[in-house]
Amino acid sequence: MNRTDRLYALVEELRAVAPRPRSARWLADRFEVDARTIRRDIGALQESGVPIYPELGRTGGYVLDRAYTLPPVNITPREAIAAAVALETMADTPFLDAARSVLNKILAVMPSSDVEAAREVAGRIRLTAPAPEPVAAPARQVLRAAGDALLSRTVLAIEYVDRHGAISHRSIEPVELLGAGRLWYLVGWCRLRQEVRGFRLDRMRRAAATDETAPPRSIEPAWRAGPDVPATRLQLPGRADSSKKADRMLS
Repeated sequence: MNRTDRLYALVEELRAVAPRPRSARWLADRFEVDARTIRRDIGALQESGVPIYPELGRTGGYVLDRAYTLPPVNITPREAIAAAVALETMADTPFLDAARSVLNKILAVMPSSDVEAAREVAGRIRLTAPAPEPVAAPARQVLRAAGDALLSRTVLAIEYVDRHGAISHRSIEPVELLGAGRLWYLVGWCRLRQEVRGFRLDRMRRAAATDETAPPRSIEPAWRAGPDVPATRLQLPGRADSSKKADRMLS
């Protein structure tokens, strides 16, 4: 059983016996893990807002609030990235702190492997200031294809219209996404030109994933210094150490 499934099962187990408690040792035997792992899982659920409380005493343990009905959700790395990008648009609103709290809760219930995958992708997304002039929205299919290609490192076949109106067909090895608002660039190795290029998503007529995985590539500092587009790398908040709180609870 992976961690996400175990978190669901933990909540369901505590819900089934509420308001009676279950000890960490009993839960560890039930899920065939050690008690420390159970304490970490309970801490992660508490960080995400699940109302689990320690009940003291010889027969104490963990208790789930009987009014709680929603199980933890299964968040994918792509969804975590989407939340982080959306958070950046709230920097000048009264809801910034609340949005950060939501993102922390999302990360708290994700398996460690998915969090690391999300962090790796975040390192390949750079955010700029919104375009000063109105920009046509890219086609939804293009947006999804570009995002999927970045996550899976898949070579992308595109039909592209440059600023002069010339149409070309290219294969792109995706490396980074750069942009904000409606103006986004897919930065990658262009096999037609044999160099790193930035392609505006709103100028892509079509984009389709191929069956080929792109080889690892990096963007040279000299290329980044070329375009006059100040950008900052997308950051995911540090994952809270939920186990510290849980370790103080009953075993």
